[in-house]
Amino acid sequence: MRKISGAGLGLCLALFLTWFAFSARPKAQTPVAQAARTPVLVELFTSEGCSSCPPADALLRKLTAQQPIAVAEIIGLEEHVDYWNHDGWTDPYSSPEWTERQQDYVATLKEDAYTPELVVDGQRQFVGNNSHQAEIEIEKAAGSVKTEVTLSAAKPDGNGSQRFSVSVGKLAGGRMDDAAEVWLAVTEDGLHSAVSRGENAGRVLQHVATLRSLHKIGTANASGASASFTGDTLVKFNPRWNPEKLHVVVFVQEKRSRKILGAASSTMRGKTESQARTEPASTY
Repeated sequence: MRKISGAGLGLCLALFLTWFAFSARPKAQTPVAQAARTPVLVELFTSEGCSSCPPADALLRKLTAQQPIAVAEIIGLEEHVDYWNHDGWTDPYSSPEWTERQQDYVATLKEDAYTPELVVDGQRQFVGNNSHQAEIEIEKAAGSVKTEVTLSAAKPDGNGSQRFSVSVGKLAGGRMDDAAEVWLAVTEDGLHSAVSRGENAGRVLQHVATLRSLHKIGTANASGASASFTGDTLVKFNPRWNPEKLHVVVFVQEKRSRKILGAASSTMRGKTESQARTEPASTY
């Protein structure tokens, strides 16, 4: 029988202690799957004639591109109002329809109309270049009860139009005495203008999620058991719009309270039907 020397015994003891310390360590935890993001609609009322608007435009670009709120899928709508057009520069993306939409918020939320203005899920409005408040309100909105909305696209028909299927789950987070309207919007990224007159003269302004069209496609049924609205709609795209930069957005909004109950979006970029299908919003 071989005897172990003192040095050998010390080495064995050291190796044993090393093995024991390693085996006793807590096992690495499997990373937790990232929770599904909750869609939050962020509307920016802006104008190329307003000198304080470019920082707000940049903020919306940052929010939609970086998606900095872990629990939120930020869906942007950049809506150019037309009441700045008399100050020397006519905003080519402005529309009286977007001005009217802002006025609807003014009447409901009891605030004055101004630019830039951010409205989060139809319920919170504040100065559009306030990034800190934007993140607070978006995170708060993402924590509220949402209605599930899904959107899928068929292949383009070759005539500058495309059919979309929309499904709205059982209404959640709304009021039984208010109409839940279903809206479909088309937005375009990458638009810009070299402004030659007005408050932003000499500047090149960049835009994201610029609202191109907005149409009501129906009203959800509050008494629906599992699906409050299902339907197909044909969307015609203007040939001047860049199909590589287009998004289609569907949202459910209460008519009187202006609250957004749920939303979904799809980027077009030449995707097939399966690729263009949006993931369902989380059900609460």
